[in-house]
Amino acid sequence: MKHLFAGLALSGLAGTAALAVDGTLPNQLAITSYGTGSSGYNQSVAIGAALQDKRGVNLRILPAKNDVARTEPLRQGKVDFSMNGVGGTFMAQEGVYQFGAKSWGPLPIRALASNNSGTVGISLGVAAEVCEKVGKPGCEGFTYADLKGMRVAWLKGAPSMNVNAQAYLAYAGLTIDDVELVEFGGFGPSWKGMVDGSVDAAIASTSSGKGYEAASGPRGLFWPEIDPDNAEGLTRMQEIAPFFAPMTAKVGATIDGTDGVRTAGYAFPVLMTLADRDADLVYGVTKAMFELYDTYKGTSPGIDGWSLDHQALEWVVPYHDGAIRYFREAGVWTEAHDAHNARLIERQKVLSDAWAAQQAENPADWDAVWPERRRAALQAAGFQVFY
Repeated sequence: MKHLFAGLALSGLAGTAALAVDGTLPNQLAITSYGTGSSGYNQSVAIGAALQDKRGVNLRILPAKNDVARTEPLRQGKVDFSMNGVGGTFMAQEGVYQFGAKSWGPLPIRALASNNSGTVGISLGVAAEVCEKVGKPGCEGFTYADLKGMRVAWLKGAPSMNVNAQAYLAYAGLTIDDVELVEFGGFGPSWKGMVDGSVDAAIASTSSGKGYEAASGPRGLFWPEIDPDNAEGLTRMQEIAPFFAPMTAKVGATIDGTDGVRTAGYAFPVLMTLADRDADLVYGVTKAMFELYDTYKGTSPGIDGWSLDHQALEWVVPYHDGAIRYFREAGVWTEAHDAHNARLIERQKVLSDAWAAQQAENPADWDAVWPERRRAALQAAGFQVFY
């Protein structure tokens, strides 16, 4: 795989005028992504190699530790796209957690494409050695309920990762008060903690390189299973993380070559942008993602979920007009998709209007007022309230 530049100097990277060899894309694009060693970063590198080889586009990948760090350059216009997760997409749209702070607010998020592999889970991994602590050597019979009193990774500025961990605890009838939260500055450090013994459980995609590192380390790695027939547990999980759905992970550390692990998952990562980005540019990038699929498929664990037939066109955030143009040309976009997308955009307007009203009022107790204003606005407009 050809070397890609992962630069830190952001200014001037987005929207460059020079065109690549195919004449439709700029010769340089910049995106933010998950940190090095993560599955999101590895997939970005593989896609970047295909862009360079086939279209002459240099993709600069800017790794970031958390949702806020991935989304801030996009908000500032220093990059046009982000290979993001649920935090930087759904939670940023909703204006919750860090995105509900006075300096943020709900964003007009738009999707281009997403990885829906159906084989990679987003799971709460457990250091295998901790199974001994509860008298379950070899992790036979170990469940998420056994995490009570143990140390669980908590990431600064990464609400999606933390909510995911909470969702697995909720499945088992636990809350964050039932465990010891250990704070880390990002995803990578949390999984370093899984290796060095400073934490007992951490969230990751099953295909993450960090998971493979932990599995080969002295403490080992175990993915406890969830029961797709446990309706009460799944209800508790989805009340915390409505984007989760039960699935069987067949790709990942300790999983490869087995019958798989019953866990939960969602689209990850998501190639996303903001509503005001140029529709022609978004169209070009969306088209390249699918036209180059055969070039990058199979080059990174879990990457095959980017294919056109794996796209969830009725997701929790709307698609950009430029992406929709491509999906129409491909014959996969329907009137039902139009209606769903319009409803999501309407939801974003309700949130934006509520935020503008709060800005005009500028209450001293901002953080206390916003959740209630948000809830009232969504309910009045007939939308479901999450968080």
